[in-house]
Amino acid sequence: MSKVQEEHEEGQELFEHFHIVVDKGQNSLRIDKFLVNRIENASRNKIQLAATAGNILVNTKAVKSNYKIKPNDEISIVMAYPPREIELIPENIPIDIIYEDEDLLLVNKQAGLVVHPGHGNYTGTLVNALMYHLKDIPLFSTGEARPGLVHRIDKDTSGLLVIAKNEIAMNKLAKQFFDRTTDRKYIALAWGRFNEEHGTITGNIGRSLKDRMKMAVFPDEKQGKHAVTHYKVIEKLGYVSLLECKLETGRTHQIRVHLDYIGHTLFNDERYGGDRILKGTTFTKYKQFVINCFKIMPRQALHAKSLAFDHPTSGKRMEFTSEIPDDIMQVIEKWRTYISGREI
Repeated sequence: MSKVQEEHEEGQELFEHFHIVVDKGQNSLRIDKFLVNRIENASRNKIQLAATAGNILVNTKAVKSNYKIKPNDEISIVMAYPPREIELIPENIPIDIIYEDEDLLLVNKQAGLVVHPGHGNYTGTLVNALMYHLKDIPLFSTGEARPGLVHRIDKDTSGLLVIAKNEIAMNKLAKQFFDRTTDRKYIALAWGRFNEEHGTITGNIGRSLKDRMKMAVFPDEKQGKHAVTHYKVIEKLGYVSLLECKLETGRTHQIRVHLDYIGHTLFNDERYGGDRILKGTTFTKYKQFVINCFKIMPRQALHAKSLAFDHPTSGKRMEFTSEIPDDIMQVIEKWRTYISGREI
């Protein structure tokens, strides 16, 4: 059995993908019974829910949980991320819900809010807030560490997240992220001028060998996972550029590391060196201007602006957009004022 755990950050998916080829000598057996013995920590109920959502494929075709496996069958299964043994506490933390129905809700996450509990962040997260606001919904009272989450964005990135309110919706949304049928666009302010108005960055992303807190681009998929980011220049602002970035894949820090890789680090991205003055003049006034921008926006200039997906029940295409946050807009306006009348 091969397994790929897709646990990513920037815009990213929270699901597991399993690929199993049935042995030649395997007896006929219901697929849910077969998988419960092959997949660690997966209950029969979880497997049956994945089948109901159409997430279990045999020889590329979706099957029900009572399907009888045969020798040499190729099984592919996508499951929502498994529970973790962390005791979570519901917390009354304000969250900006921009849409909600029986199956899902859309949250406009503020910068500085961690999405889900992890090492060093067991309280004060979006999940703690959701567990409080959705305490009457069964999925959010199970004690799982990631109830309803199928993707996430970094702590200091703002913007849109879709949250599932039940297991079927969670499985169906996870499958869409896996199949790359969602549409996600970000607004980014990056250092430098771009020679092309639009482009595509392709590079395998993996954990940096020099700094475990960072990601890096590697030449092959042995060290990093295939990643693709499309960008277009929205506005030229002298020593920085305003971009729209579209994710084709969702890897940890994808936009941040891809832009750094091509020499256009995100403005004020501390982890990748964007909190230094990377472009521009040596004048003291210019240096102070950039420092003032950093003070207004003490985080990387990245916002998940739009998100589109198919509704897990109706199948209708849902499209959402959010306003660019005030801190990023203030910095954009400062750059517009700075370059007006200047030869840059």
